[in-house]
Amino acid sequence: MESSSVSETDRKHLARCVELAEQAVETGNRPFGSVLVSGDGRVLQEDYNRTGSGDPTRHPEFALARWAAENLAPEERFSATLYTSGEHCPMCATAHAWVGLGRIVFATSTEDLVVWLDEFGAKPLPYKPIGTRELLPGHPIAGPDDTFREAVKALHGRVHGG
Repeated sequence: MESSSVSETDRKHLARCVELAEQAVETGNRPFGSVLVSGDGRVLQEDYNRTGSGDPTRHPEFALARWAAENLAPEERFSATLYTSGEHCPMCATAHAWVGLGRIVFATSTEDLVVWLDEFGAKPLPYKPIGTRELLPGHPIAGPDDTFREAVKALHGRVHGG
């Protein structure tokens, strides 16, 4: 059920994720943005990283998983797609699975992030960098998509001095 292909509709939502990631940077946070879309294509909720508050768990994917658990029936969660500017970390992937959300589509990969952090001389991730496909085997996942790689890298460069 795994798919790595990203459609034009997916790219539209990923472009919004990158805009949200930029908003995150402009508000003192790390560059991540996410959008939750219903099975029939309606944008249900969106958010950006809020870790600048001092709470390192305030990732948008985690916030949207919580929102979905509180506001959507299980079948609505299963048919929804979560779009994000950067591949889920293990915390967010697990939250995604626990609440029963459907497809994941990401613009840039964990592998990209690890390379960029090293390139910018930033602190490495505080966890073992594991891809979402390894964390959620068999889950429908698409990404990364080269369309957004340079824009997202530039946002990380703004945060990490690159």
